[in-house]
Amino acid sequence: MTTDQEQQQEAERPPKWRVIGPGLVVAATGVGAADLVATLVAGAKFGYTLLWVAVLGAVIKLVLVEGAGRFSLSSGRTIFEGWRSIGRWTTWYFAPYIVIWGLVYGATAMSSSALPVVALFPDLSLRWVAVAFGLAGLAMVWFGSYVTFERITVALVGVMFVSIVGAAVLTVPNLGEIALGLRPIVPDDSLLNVLALAGGVGGTITLAAYGYWLREKGWSTPRFMKIMRIDNSVAYAVTGIFVVAMLIVGAELFYSANIAVATDDQALLQVSSVLAERYGESFRYLFLVGFWAASFTSLIGVWSGVSLMFADFVGNLRDLPSGHEDTRTGGRYFKIYLLWLTFPPMLLLLLDEPVGLILAYGALGAIFMPFLAITLLVLLNRRDDLVPAKWRNGWLSNSLMALCAVLFLALAVNELRGLLTPYF
Repeated sequence: MTTDQEQQQEAERPPKWRVIGPGLVVAATGVGAADLVATLVAGAKFGYTLLWVAVLGAVIKLVLVEGAGRFSLSSGRTIFEGWRSIGRWTTWYFAPYIVIWGLVYGATAMSSSALPVVALFPDLSLRWVAVAFGLAGLAMVWFGSYVTFERITVALVGVMFVSIVGAAVLTVPNLGEIALGLRPIVPDDSLLNVLALAGGVGGTITLAAYGYWLREKGWSTPRFMKIMRIDNSVAYAVTGIFVVAMLIVGAELFYSANIAVATDDQALLQVSSVLAERYGESFRYLFLVGFWAASFTSLIGVWSGVSLMFADFVGNLRDLPSGHEDTRTGGRYFKIYLLWLTFPPMLLLLLDEPVGLILAYGALGAIFMPFLAITLLVLLNRRDDLVPAKWRNGWLSNSLMALCAVLFLALAVNELRGLLTPYF
C-alpha cells in the first residue's frame, strides 16, 4: 500500500471518540420502561436467581445486532433489501407489521414518557403530557440531523446510568448473591419469566434499524466492521449493566422485603416511592428522571430508526436507488412515517384502544424477533455474492443465532396463546 493510500485511510478513519454511537442508540432505544419492568419483576419474584438470564438476554441482542450490522456493511444493502432478496413473503409480513406496530407503539411510547412526569407533577394531565412528548419527539427528529439525535440519546443514556445504577448501588446489594445468580438455574414456575426476560430485554424492531443508523453515521463499508463490533459490544455492555442494576433493585427493595410489585409501568413508580421512604425524597426524583430518560430515548429512537426502515421499505417498492434522499433522515418517506407515529396514536390516547388492533399488534409483534433471527441466519449463510465469504456466519454465530430463533419462537407461541385464549 502506498503512503498516499495509508494517509487517505487514516484521514477517513473516525476519531476514537466517534467509535461509540449507533450501538448505544439501538441499545438505549430497545431498553425502555417495559424492559426495565420485566427485569424488576424478575428480581422481585426470584431475587438474584434469574440474573444469568438477564445477562444472556443482553448477549442474545448483541449477536442479532452484530449480525444486522455485519450484513449491512459487508453487502452494502439495507436489511429490508436483504429480506426482499429472500422472497416476497417478507414484504407481505413487514408491510402490515410496520403500519400497525407504529400506530400502537406510538401511543405506548408517549404514555410511558408522560408517566414519570405526571408522578412528579400530579396536577398535570397524563393524556396531554403524552401528546406533548409525542410532538417534542416529532420536532426533534423532523428538524434535527442524525448527529444531533445521537448526541441527545447519548446524553440521556448518561442520565439513565446515574439514576438506575445509582438506585442499585444505594440498596447495598449482596455481592455473594449476585455471583450465585450467574449460575444457570431455573426455579419452579419461572419458565415463562425466563423466556420473557431473556427475549424481552431490549428486543424490538429497532434491532433491525441498526444498519440504517450505521449508514446515517457514515459507516457503510466493510472497512468499518471492527469499529461496528466495538460500538455494538460497548453498547450492549451498557445494556447489561442497566439490566443487572434493575434486577438488583427488584431483589433488594422488593424480594428481600417480601413486597409485591406491579407488572406494568406502575412498578417503576413503586420503586420511586420505596426509594423515597427508605432514603429520602431526592432519590425518588432522581429515579423518576431516569425512568423518563429510558422512556423518551425509546420514543425518539423509534421515531428515527423505524422511520428510516419505513422510508427504505417504500423506496424499495418504488424502485428508488439505495440511499435515495427520500429514504434518509429528513426525507419525504421518513417524514410520512414520523407523522404516522405521532398523530394517529394520539387518537388512541383519547379513546379506548380497539381490541382488534391490540390483538393484531400483539400477534405481528410476537413473530418479529423470530423473523429477524431466522432471516439473518439465511442472509449470512447464503452461498451467493450478496455477502462475501469472509463475512458470513461461522459456527459460533450460527449456534447463537439458532438459539435466538428457538427462544423467540417459543416466546411467540406463548404470546400468541395468551392473546387468543380469551377468545377461543
